[in-house]
Amino acid sequence: MLLAPLFGAALVVAVATDPLSNSNPSAQEKAAATTPLVRSATDCIVRAVIADPRYGKQPAPDIGDLIVDSMPACLTPVRAMIAAYDRYYGDGSGEGFFMGPYLDVLPRAVAAGANAGQ
Repeated sequence: MLLAPLFGAALVVAVATDPLSNSNPSAQEKAAATTPLVRSATDCIVRAVIADPRYGKQPAPDIGDLIVDSMPACLTPVRAMIAAYDRYYGDGSGEGFFMGPYLDVLPRAVAAGANAGQ
């Protein structure tokens, strides 16, 4: 599944940042709140990569370059994802998630989404 690695990363962050306490919301609630935003940002990036005229050309462009170039078109969903992580997991956690686990698996997610013809 396209989002399985991203959901796994989100769940790891949720568990790692939520000590075993009675705080609200729960780790599962946090993951449920952030997962749709991760999906929205990823779907936007996949659509932008597929729409890029360089996509599918030979020689194949670096997927990382296509992802970077897709960011201006996807700022709104990416910022929403980062803001949600900050809200649910604490200030700075959104950028940490984006720059770490999210970007680590994004090229594979984009390639899988592009191959699926999203």
